[in-house]
Amino acid sequence: MKKVMRLVMASVLSVAISGIALAGTTNDPGIQKREQNQEKRIDQGVQSGQLTPKEAGKLEAQQTKIKQDEERMKADGTLTPAERRKLKREQNRASKNIYRKKHNDKTVDVK
Repeated sequence: MKKVMRLVMASVLSVAISGIALAGTTNDPGIQKREQNQEKRIDQGVQSGQLTPKEAGKLEAQQTKIKQDEERMKADGTLTPAERRKLKREQNRASKNIYRKKHNDKTVDVK
């Protein structure tokens, strides 16, 4: 009987731990992929000279804010559809800003 109780308790503990680990997920891997893609676009712009250090700093700050908003939204363990829409709008705005800043007339000479 004690072995059965231990096994049941171990199973319950295992499920609880995996639930805690999954609680921090966004339930939308597309959000993570898009953040990574935008970071790459900023890095590429810096490497090519399309982005000045000041422009890159502003874009990085915008990405940081989006990540902070995401962390705050998923603090309860999930993202609601409204929260996903808000993150998507923020990411759309950031994407447009990256494009605009990469294609404006400001450049840096890359050696």
